[in-house]
Amino acid sequence: MENNPTFLYFAYGSNLLKERLHLQNPSATVHCVARLKDHKLVFGNYKGKASDRWHGGVATMEQSFSEEVWGVVWRMNMSDLESLDSQENVSLGAYSPMEVLIKARGGELSCRTYIMNSCVYAPPSPQYLKVIVMGAEQNGLPKDYQEMLRIIETNKYDGPLPVMNELEQALKKTKEMSERF
Repeated sequence: MENNPTFLYFAYGSNLLKERLHLQNPSATVHCVARLKDHKLVFGNYKGKASDRWHGGVATMEQSFSEEVWGVVWRMNMSDLESLDSQENVSLGAYSPMEVLIKARGGELSCRTYIMNSCVYAPPSPQYLKVIVMGAEQNGLPKDYQEMLRIIETNKYDGPLPVMNELEQALKKTKEMSERF
């Protein structure tokens, strides 16, 4: 049994995909699928500056009565907290960590999540949206929510994204491992 202290992290963007989250946060394990009520998923850029990593808007949430955002609750070692904050550009002020009360099958859970500061709406790149959709499928988010994700308009960027190369290698490794067992 592990003695490491852990925390719960509610992911709703590219970190829905296990292989994406594991690139920098190897301790993450799925705790459950859950939803955050009275919020909606939106895409944008911090102060209007396009993401170098994704070449388009990235996911954030904003309050919206009677809507909900679905995601995955990951259990992570506290030792990965600094890496997760770094990935979310907390030190640059792009995202702020916050505690949210999410609804899961077993009841309510308090989780860490991230909300973009100074968001200027912008469509995501097709590659970024693909990663989110793959994560939604991988974790069995509700079918209607997956459909809503699939029809989000993208910015049609078709240039190279180094993070996609990393992800494709990680996905290939996962597939090879599952084929062995």
